[in-house]
Amino acid sequence: MAGEQKSKAKMEQAKGKVKEAAGRAVGNERLEAEGRAEQAKGDARQSKEKAKDVFKH
Repeated sequence: MAGEQKSKAKMEQAKGKVKEAAGRAVGNERLEAEGRAEQAKGDARQSKEKAKDVFKH
């Protein structure tokens, strides 16, 4: 389960970076903001999983 969540976090971060770059390239501020939000969501998920790992060991 934890591995699945970690990979989900990485995917969200990568997807967010692509959206942000695409938005910046075409000048679409909304797409750029969505990308940043998705990256933040992935970062939060990753932090949560790291915290779980700390308390597990």
